[in-house]
Amino acid sequence: MEIPENLIELECTAETARARLAGLTGEEYDEQMRRWREADEAVQAAITAYAEATGENRYELSQAVKKAVRHSQEDPAVE
Repeated sequence: MEIPENLIELECTAETARARLAGLTGEEYDEQMRRWREADEAVQAAITAYAEATGENRYELSQAVKKAVRHSQEDPAVE
Protein backbone atom coordinates (compact mmCIF):
# COMPACT_ATOMS: atom_id res chain seq x y z
CA MET A 1 0.00 0.00 0.00
CA GLU A 2 1.42 3.37 -1.01
CA ILE A 3 0.90 5.98 1.67
CA PRO A 4 0.53 9.63 0.64
CA GLU A 5 3.22 11.91 2.03
CA ASN A 6 0.67 14.32 3.52
CA LEU A 7 -0.71 11.54 5.74
CA ILE A 8 2.79 10.73 6.98
CA GLU A 9 3.45 14.41 7.70
CA LEU A 10 0.19 14.78 9.63
CA GLU A 11 0.94 11.67 11.69
CA CYS A 12 4.45 12.96 12.44
CA THR A 13 2.94 16.22 13.68
CA ALA A 14 0.52 14.34 15.93
CA GLU A 15 3.28 12.08 17.30
CA THR A 16 5.46 15.09 18.07
CA ALA A 17 2.57 16.77 19.87
CA ARG A 18 2.00 13.57 21.88
CA ALA A 19 5.65 13.36 22.83
CA ARG A 20 5.63 16.93 24.11
CA LEU A 21 3.18 15.92 26.83
CA ALA A 22 5.98 14.24 28.75
CA GLY A 23 6.80 16.08 31.95
CA LEU A 24 4.07 18.71 31.63
CA THR A 25 1.52 19.39 34.34
CA GLY A 26 -1.40 21.68 34.94
CA GLU A 27 -2.29 24.25 32.30
CA GLU A 28 0.76 23.45 30.17
CA TYR A 29 -0.34 19.82 30.01
CA ASP A 30 -3.94 20.79 29.18
CA GLU A 31 -2.81 23.10 26.37
CA GLN A 32 -0.47 20.50 24.89
CA MET A 33 -3.18 17.84 25.18
CA ARG A 34 -5.47 20.13 23.16
CA ARG A 35 -2.75 20.51 20.50
CA TRP A 36 -2.28 16.75 20.35
CA ARG A 37 -6.01 16.09 20.04
CA GLU A 38 -6.31 18.64 17.24
CA ALA A 39 -3.36 17.11 15.39
CA ASP A 40 -4.77 13.61 15.84
CA GLU A 41 -8.20 14.70 14.63
CA ALA A 42 -6.57 16.19 11.51
CA VAL A 43 -4.78 12.90 10.81
CA GLN A 44 -7.94 10.86 11.27
CA ALA A 45 -9.98 13.18 9.05
CA ALA A 46 -7.35 13.03 6.31
CA ILE A 47 -7.14 9.23 6.52
CA THR A 48 -10.93 8.95 6.34
CA ALA A 49 -11.12 11.28 3.34
CA TYR A 50 -8.35 9.43 1.51
CA ALA A 51 -9.88 6.04 2.23
CA GLU A 52 -13.29 7.18 0.99
CA ALA A 53 -11.79 8.71 -2.17
CA THR A 54 -9.70 5.67 -3.06
CA GLY A 55 -11.74 2.79 -1.67
CA GLU A 56 -8.90 1.78 0.66
CA ASN A 57 -9.81 0.11 3.94
CA ARG A 58 -9.72 2.95 6.47
CA TYR A 59 -8.46 0.82 9.35
CA GLU A 60 -5.68 -0.75 7.28
CA LEU A 61 -4.64 2.65 5.96
CA SER A 62 -4.55 4.10 9.46
CA GLN A 63 -2.40 1.23 10.71
CA ALA A 64 -0.06 1.55 7.71
CA VAL A 65 0.40 5.28 8.38
CA LYS A 66 1.16 4.69 12.06
CA LYS A 67 3.57 1.88 11.24
CA ALA A 68 5.37 3.93 8.59
CA VAL A 69 5.88 6.84 10.97
CA ARG A 70 6.85 4.83 14.01
CA HIS A 71 9.29 2.64 12.09
CA SER A 72 10.89 5.58 10.29
CA GLN A 73 11.91 7.51 13.41
CA GLU A 74 12.82 7.11 17.00
CA ASP A 75 9.95 7.55 19.42
CA PRO A 76 9.84 11.33 20.00
CA ALA A 77 8.76 10.74 23.61
CA VAL A 78 12.16 9.20 24.34
CA GLU A 79 14.20 12.21 23.21
